[in-house]
Amino acid sequence: MRVKIAVAVMVALLGIYLVFAVRFGLLLVGLGEPVAIGMGIALLALPLLGVWALVVELRFAVRAERLGVRLGDEGGLPAEELPLLPSGRVDRAAAAEVFPAYQKATEAAPEDWRTWYRLGLAYDAAGDRRRARWATQQAIRLARD
Repeated sequence: MRVKIAVAVMVALLGIYLVFAVRFGLLLVGLGEPVAIGMGIALLALPLLGVWALVVELRFAVRAERLGVRLGDEGGLPAEELPLLPSGRVDRAAAAEVFPAYQKATEAAPEDWRTWYRLGLAYDAAGDRRRARWATQQAIRLARD
């Protein structure tokens, strides 16, 4: 729930930023000076880039969450209880020990989105966020097909 609240706050802050950026961008463009026009165009373009990035992230998060719920409903989420560090994070060494099983399962069934999703969870538990995202994207792609 905290993540959803944080996302809502980010969206609200981006909305406020957009209002001010567009307002000042239009004011700068209206001045007619070349430098001011350039700055105004940048103030109009950069928020659009921010909105695009936020939309991409939210789409990924929603799709990944839906697959997680779907896999949970099927009883296919990993059953391992990995030890936690005092900070509450998963012990990466323990995650690295169970990782090969998920990797082998994905190699054995590369067209099954479930194996890719579980591999993404294993990468995430091992602390490799880049590969976790990549594996989860593969799961999303395969689930759509």
